[in-house]
Formats: sequence, C-alpha cells, structure tokens
Amino acid sequence: MAPVTAPDCPEVSPLLTVRPFHRDDRDQLTELVNAHVAAVVPGVSVSVNTVLSQLARQPDEFITDPWVADRVTLVAEQRRTVVAAAHLLRYRADVEVGAGYRDAGEVNWFVCRPPASFWPDSERAADLLMAACLARLARWNVRVRHADGALPAPGVYGVPRPWPHIRSAYERAGFRHTGHTEVLLIAHVAELPVTEPPPGVTIDRALGECGTRLTAHTGGRALGFIEVDTSLDRPERHSRGGGLADIGNLHAEAGAEPVLPCLLSQAARWLRLCGVDRLLTYESDAVGVDRMRKLGFEELTRTDRGWEHDGAGAASRG
Repeated sequence: MAPVTAPDCPEVSPLLTVRPFHRDDRDQLTELVNAHVAAVVPGVSVSVNTVLSQLARQPDEFITDPWVADRVTLVAEQRRTVVAAAHLLRYRADVEVGAGYRDAGEVNWFVCRPPASFWPDSERAADLLMAACLARLARWNVRVRHADGALPAPGVYGVPRPWPHIRSAYERAGFRHTGHTEVLLIAHVAELPVTEPPPGVTIDRALGECGTRLTAHTGGRALGFIEVDTSLDRPERHSRGGGLADIGNLHAEAGAEPVLPCLLSQAARWLRLCGVDRLLTYESDAVGVDRMRKLGFEELTRTDRGWEHDGAGAASRG
C-alpha cells in the first residue's frame, strides 16, 4: 500500500501520511495503545511484545482467530510521530467460519490522539486513517463491516466511554452502535466482604473453563461456583500497582443465591494468596450490575459493543 497524503486539500496537512505499520513504529504504537488502555483500566499497560504479537495473531481468541484470512495494520504519521493506528481483519468466507463472521471485515481496534492544542490535526489524522481503513475493506469486498476496540489488555474492548474521540471517529465514518452495552466493574480484593461457609457447606477448588473454579457443595450437591482468571497479567504484560484478575463465571443454582457472598469471599482469599489486589467483572444487564454492587464492586466504565458500517448492510454477528 502506497502512503496516502492530501497535499492539495487545505483541510489536511501535507505532513500527514497514512501508511502500513513498520516494525520501527513499535514503541510509538505501544505508547499510543497504552494511553488508551490506561484510560479504561487503572494501572494496566502492555509491552511492545504483546502489541506485536497481537498484530500477527490473537491467542486469546482461540475460536475466531483461526477464521482470520488477512490482517493489516495501518498508521497515520505526522512529523515522524505515529498519531493514529488501526488493525484490520478479514474473515474467511468458507463454511467453517461462524455465520456472523463469515466474509466479514473488521476494524479490530482504532486508536488516535485526542484533539489537543499540541496535536491540532488529530481529528484529521483519524479521518484520513479511517478513510484508508474503509478503502481496504472495500478492496477486500467483504459482506459486512464491523468495528471494535479490542486492544490486547484485560477489560479493553468495544468502545469504552473514556474514548469519546474514538466514538466520534467511528460515527463520522458511518459506523453505528448496533449491539449492546456492557458495564465493567472493579473491586479491591482486600475490601471484599469476608463470609464464612454456612454449616454443612464445603468449598472445593478445581480447574474451570475460565480459570480457577471454587464450587460450594452440601450433601453431595453443587450449590454454585465462581471462576477467577489470574492470568490476565501474563509475563509479557506489565501491570503497575499490583495484580489484576477477573471473574470468568459466577453461578448459583435456583434457591442457592445466598451462597454467592461466600463464594466471592473464598475467591478473594485465593486471590490474595496469588498477589492479586483488584478484581474485574462484566455485566450487561441492570440485575447483574445491582448484584455485583451489593457484593462490593463499583462501576469502572461502560463499553459499547457491536459497531457496524452503514454502507455494508444489516448483517449481525451470531
């Protein structure tokens, strides 16, 4: 792809260029990614290796990543500084691919400097980069065009509320939020309530689907379980200010809801042994948010998932 400039357009600085990502951009790109991550989840940053790894593949997305046929990363550069970047995916069109992803193109993430006196052309940079993204999706001739904000950091996906400049860039380009909104909640592990198991209830620990599973039993019957993932701060990531984990699953059988505080308390005890001091969870409805608030969590932010380009039909993900 040849660099894109607009020297004849008075609205775009001739110093502004859109081009493919080069390995020499890695430090500036990581700095830009980490600025966006830090606005969503406190004390979290990712390494250069993490960013470069995600450009080649997404190991956490073990279902959808094998469906990807093409990956392209573009950057907008001004005065030899990366001021915006985007990562694009094209999914295969064969029957092995899930119906919602089949023959789809995606702006997997998009980051840019917010408007500021030091970067007066940041909005123009975002628009020029987005135009290049849409041009690439058009060349791929995909069935539908999606957008997301899935940076390689825990809790950073969709378009979080602390990114109004990204939301604006998507909307100016014709993307619309067609999906749902999730609430990210966080708790200090040390401040979670301490609740001992009721008489006759035992807690067993085992490997679960989404991390370490703690299950409450009584009389040979499972009452409920919680799974906590303590691998968010993988060795190639750097987390300032302590460890971070999230709740992968929290479930109680009908009539056994009172066991939930006990499960969370036991999970907190385990997390303290792991050196984890903050715990994330995600909810998409008011009932779930209210439940987690009562268990000691507070809202961190909200993120809007499911963005689709107006000019690419009305297909939705399955």
